[in-house]
Amino acid sequence: MAYFLAIDAGGTKTDFVLADEMRVLARHRTGTIKRLRTDTDTALRNLDAGLAELTRASGVPMSAVLRTCLGTAGETVPLVADWLRQTVAERVGGSLLLLGDVEIALDAAFRGGPGVLILAGTGSNVAGRTPSGAMATCGGWGPMLADQGSGHAIGAHALRAIFLAIDEGRTTTLQDAVLAFWDLPSIDLLVEHANRTPTPDVSRLTHLVLQCAEAGDTVAQEVLRTEGEQLAYLVRLLIRRLRALQGDSTFVPTLAFAGSIMERVAPVRDAMVESLREEFPLLKASPGVVDPIEGALWRARDEQAFTTRANAVANETNRSRDAEEQTV
Repeated sequence: MAYFLAIDAGGTKTDFVLADEMRVLARHRTGTIKRLRTDTDTALRNLDAGLAELTRASGVPMSAVLRTCLGTAGETVPLVADWLRQTVAERVGGSLLLLGDVEIALDAAFRGGPGVLILAGTGSNVAGRTPSGAMATCGGWGPMLADQGSGHAIGAHALRAIFLAIDEGRTTTLQDAVLAFWDLPSIDLLVEHANRTPTPDVSRLTHLVLQCAEAGDTVAQEVLRTEGEQLAYLVRLLIRRLRALQGDSTFVPTLAFAGSIMERVAPVRDAMVESLREEFPLLKASPGVVDPIEGALWRARDEQAFTTRANAVANETNRSRDAEEQTV
């Protein structure tokens, strides 16, 4: 019997699935194991807890795993990638393939076929694949550099919108909602809280922005619409790139979605799709959201898909190292 492990390591949670060729044997969720989001001890505890629960529920030791596919944001960042490769290899048998979280979501939607996947949760990223198999991504550079349409971007944008509204003489229910959420009695203390080090987790404000927008607050509505349009701009760039890679200026990929923002914050998703259809009127959008870990499980189970992508990742890594050595 062959066993396969799929892991989706997000910014706030990690999903684990253990399966054989036909069935899912165990599934578990822990906190994040992403080193950019938490300290080493916490990440290790979360990883060990997830693997231990899979073994407890299935009776299968992790040493029996044949192939593991792990998706995470920041898979090209050494602090993330090197730590994950080392710690997972020390605990799990077989081969390991480390991919971006948006790529496993793309595989969940299209199983290696053409399409575009928009992932927006705590962070954001977009990826696409042409009919000929060429792949490209846009965004995904982290909260300080990108993450358009993400929970982090929405929260940070909302805070700036509150203070711009103050300067403009506009009122917004966002102000009182944020003060109450963080238990702050005044705007001055909000200034202090928002600018402290380390910075607060502004992605937690997303549900407040949605509530205020749904209640008719125009400032909150503008925040969500703008973030959707900014995410659409990334998708627009990606589709143009995919057309160039395919050599087909008429290629219009189907869109699929993943992540909590795409699932629960309809104004962002709707504004994004509306903006995209201004340039691509024939664009089709899949309903609902995909579960990224299904893509990781498909990749782990399919030996040819696993090996082909593993070889491509190795080649990409070698080219990157060669380029760095030439620069030095």
